[in-house]
Amino acid sequence: MLVSTCRTALAVLSRRPYICQSCLQRARQLPLTSAVRPKPTSARALQSDTKPPPPNDDTPFRKLLKDAAKKKRKEDRASSGSPKVSHCDRDARLSKWELTVGIEIHAELNTARKLFSQAATSVNEEPNSHVALFDVAFPGSQPHFQGETLIPALRAALALNCDIQYKSSFDRKHYFYQDQPAGYQITQYYEPFARDGSITLYPHDFPAGASPANGPVTIGIKQVQMEQDTAKTVHQPPSTHLLDFNRVSHPLIEIITLPQIHHPTTAAVCVRKIQSLLKAVNSVTAGMEMGGLRADVNVSVRERSGQSTEQSQSYHGVTGLGQRTEIKNLASVKAVEDAIIAERDRQIELLENGGVVEGETRGWTLGSKTTRRLRGKEGEIDYRYMPDPDIAPVIVGRDLVDHLRDTLPILSDDRVSTLVDDKDYKLTSKDASTLLSLDDGERLDYYYDVVKHLQTAFADQPAILARTGKAAGNWVLMELGSLLKTEDWSETRVPSDQLASIIAHVLRKQITGRTAKLLLSTKFKGDARAVEQIIADEDMLLRPLSRQEYLDLAQSLLEEKADMVKVIVEKQQHKKVKWFVGQMMARSAEGTVEPGPAEAVLRELLHLPPADEQ
Repeated sequence: MLVSTCRTALAVLSRRPYICQSCLQRARQLPLTSAVRPKPTSARALQSDTKPPPPNDDTPFRKLLKDAAKKKRKEDRASSGSPKVSHCDRDARLSKWELTVGIEIHAELNTARKLFSQAATSVNEEPNSHVALFDVAFPGSQPHFQGETLIPALRAALALNCDIQYKSSFDRKHYFYQDQPAGYQITQYYEPFARDGSITLYPHDFPAGASPANGPVTIGIKQVQMEQDTAKTVHQPPSTHLLDFNRVSHPLIEIITLPQIHHPTTAAVCVRKIQSLLKAVNSVTAGMEMGGLRADVNVSVRERSGQSTEQSQSYHGVTGLGQRTEIKNLASVKAVEDAIIAERDRQIELLENGGVVEGETRGWTLGSKTTRRLRGKEGEIDYRYMPDPDIAPVIVGRDLVDHLRDTLPILSDDRVSTLVDDKDYKLTSKDASTLLSLDDGERLDYYYDVVKHLQTAFADQPAILARTGKAAGNWVLMELGSLLKTEDWSETRVPSDQLASIIAHVLRKQITGRTAKLLLSTKFKGDARAVEQIIADEDMLLRPLSRQEYLDLAQSLLEEKADMVKVIVEKQQHKKVKWFVGQMMARSAEGTVEPGPAEAVLRELLHLPPADEQ
């Protein structure tokens, strides 16, 4: 009882605040003063040399965030040990160092079954719902090669100009990771099914202004091999990892290029073109945007002086290379280009500061300015490659290869050549490649239909017939394309025969270009009337002005805008004549003023040379 009472008392005392008794005694002896309430002070921000006071104006919060982020980046650059590299310094460094890139592309094949089991391939199915015993390395289960998975792989290899190997085999690539239950991946290391291919990048494959000056670029392909995919890992923070074995043994092809790429843009264009080729021959169902294709890039730099060192590397006959690093799992064309630039600059800076590039695997995150180390790079000996004793060699018949080669669809390069060189089309290479890339080829099919209607309409007029292909290309890409900027493609919005009718009226000079655009917009908005009916109902046919009417209209405009006339004549700003052309068309009845005659009259009155002489 006594112990309990003491414990209670101690607990109560421990919760009371401690007061020094001597301090309390001295306070009691001090004289009391009148209590004066302190004068309130207005709130103010703490002033310092590094933090300016908050603004008193109505600056938008978004702008404050942007300014803060900009200042933070500036402080980070100032605090970092490496100085900022100017564009001039960067160009100087690139003239000293040569970049070399090799690419490994992993593409998921368009098949119904997995590579070594009869389980169905799946993308968005319920996790672990399409799994065979072999997929999870169940003891005693055996791989059974599914022969139909070879068909899309062969189509891809033929599209890449590879030599098909009539006998190939599978090997085990040993490594231990949670997404590989067997402890090894089945691939084709020693005897792949395709070798020695190539892909050629033409000027139209590159973005505007980025095409190499020395013409097409041909990149060798070392080999194309089949292999199985791994399980999908789903990370749940903080430390849980879930495995979906639906993806195990999905059939992949790995396309390995030679290290013959020397510019980041060329690497990005190469990946984009390989992706388009694989889609064109129906080898894959999804591209990089859907996770069906991933790229690893091997990056190295070396001095352009050509001085080889003891540390120089070689790969498949390419010698004198610098030490390479591998950047894994790049999921977009933009990521390929940006990651190569970041790693190139990192290696150059490291070497110029006396460092050594280590062979390692690195990662890159979208928006980053540098790569990050993941792990040391494994060598061939680390993977302990060995032939898989459970899988028989794959034998491919010549008749099958010949049949697949003969039935391949027309590839993009051949299609572009036809659109550029054929007298029925005469498109520019840029317009042709744009048509191929839009809407999975549906826009190109629509263009063909428009041209076919125009060729029928002008079969007996050779002079106009020669212009139909180019005119159709301009209208499908430019005029119709401008209306589709915020809309999904649909050929029913403006049927091909109706667009052909609009173009035919323009080529016959029955309506003006401005009227034709108005007609196209009317049909695009859903007007169900035929083009001919709209022209008749709205009285849109061209009623040309006489020469005197052109002169009178032009003269009145020039007198009204004398200050602009002075600028055109005295300062030689002849392009401003187009403004007067637009005003003549705007101030006249629809279908009465044509741009060509209007500009000719204006130039005559301004004493300027004809437009075709400038």
